[in-house]
Amino acid sequence: MIQVITDINGVINDAVWGWPALILLAFVGVLMTCLTGFFQLSHIGHWFKKTIGAIFGERHVVRHTGDKSISQFQSLCTALAATVGTGNIVGVAGAIAVGGPGAVFWMWLIAFFGMMTNYSENVLGILYRRKNSEGEWSGGAMYYLRDGLGAKKGCKTIGLILAGLFSCFCLLASFGIGNMSQVNSMVNNVNHAFGIPLIATGIFLFFAVGLVIVGGLKRIAAMTEKLVPFMVILYLIGTLIIIALHIDTIPAVFVSIFKGAFALKSAAGGVVGAGIAKAMQMGMKRGVFSNEAGLGSSVMVHSNSNVKEPVRQGMWGIFEVFADTIVVCTLTSLSLLSSGTVDLATGKLTAAAEAVGSSSLMSLAFEQTFGKAGAIFVAIAILLFAYSTVLGWSHYGSKACEYIFGTKSVMPYRIIFTIIVLAGSVLEAKLAWDISDTFNGLMMIPNLIGVLVLSPQVMACTRNYVARVIHKDSSVKPMYSVFPDIQKEQEEAPDPEME
Repeated sequence: MIQVITDINGVINDAVWGWPALILLAFVGVLMTCLTGFFQLSHIGHWFKKTIGAIFGERHVVRHTGDKSISQFQSLCTALAATVGTGNIVGVAGAIAVGGPGAVFWMWLIAFFGMMTNYSENVLGILYRRKNSEGEWSGGAMYYLRDGLGAKKGCKTIGLILAGLFSCFCLLASFGIGNMSQVNSMVNNVNHAFGIPLIATGIFLFFAVGLVIVGGLKRIAAMTEKLVPFMVILYLIGTLIIIALHIDTIPAVFVSIFKGAFALKSAAGGVVGAGIAKAMQMGMKRGVFSNEAGLGSSVMVHSNSNVKEPVRQGMWGIFEVFADTIVVCTLTSLSLLSSGTVDLATGKLTAAAEAVGSSSLMSLAFEQTFGKAGAIFVAIAILLFAYSTVLGWSHYGSKACEYIFGTKSVMPYRIIFTIIVLAGSVLEAKLAWDISDTFNGLMMIPNLIGVLVLSPQVMACTRNYVARVIHKDSSVKPMYSVFPDIQKEQEEAPDPEME
């Protein structure tokens, strides 16, 4: 049965992650970057000030809300909880193991343009969000596909179909990228570090996940805003220590990354063109797996923010990709490549690294530097990263389930999601990751179509914000929503930035 699933998944995976899909992913990122005037660079000071800088200087950004919405900081932490996961450790290691050091370069490139893809998703998410019967904001690709793309002349049916497909793929992806692959990485690394049986860790996670997600978004957000900053800072300190201890190898590391990216010598020893293709494919796939830009996933929690400005939430999307890939994945790559697990001359794994496999590669890197304590550190880091990802993705899946079946289906979904945790603890590692890759790709295609078609609205909203907020043009009317009733409600509501 497992072999049948593997074969079927392999065929689908090859189709959804073929070059047409990757070209579409890159094209949308480049297009949104151009349409917004390279916003991630031209207004870098502004979006840093309004995201990470605002955490320390603007009370409304972190203040808890009394209604069904969550704060901007909580939305970021919940989104980062879902994105900063095993993709940043195991995924990066897997990309390097298969695509060589050159995969890191393509990960950086797709992240640079992915910042504006994620930005665009968030802007559209706020513009098209609605409140459900529980009084909670509901937004995401399914809504801007249905109400945005579907509002175009002759596109109502295709909008509904793509919205339904996206929701189905998201629901399935929540069990893959958001559950099984994360749990699988957790139990394997805990087993490697502590010798604890896989199923024992799986049972513990079953209760640890269930107790949080049954409480809904408020409880998930309350947990992630405490867990995410702690786990990220802890992990970054560990990687920086490894880099500092091997600082003399860093120049060679960067040389291997750029040589590998353009296959001056193929990592797999094949022809040059094949080497470039493999590095590009693995870098882009694992980059998207890590930061999720283009999937349309994190917009579902960003849409629950108490923010009024679509562009303001879009800027949190830029920071999300920056923090996830440019910071965390880069430090993972540098610490991994500098620690001696990869032969920088050939781009191949060393014999010791081949023996443990990509899922435990980072654990080996830390163990070679810190001894047994290093393996324990990585096991704890993966446990925290993956646990937080499971919490974040449970919300994404619940919103997809709500869209398809209504609000009453959310609690049964959460129960099923918790049960799936046990399945992830015993599933073969490679199959878990391959299934996750497939569902990622299936989500990505309808979402990118929606962003592409609605790109003029993102451009208009961005220009509106730049003129009104950055250039202080008081004659420009704000763009809060495409729906007149919500636009009016937001215009009349007090501005949290002025409180």
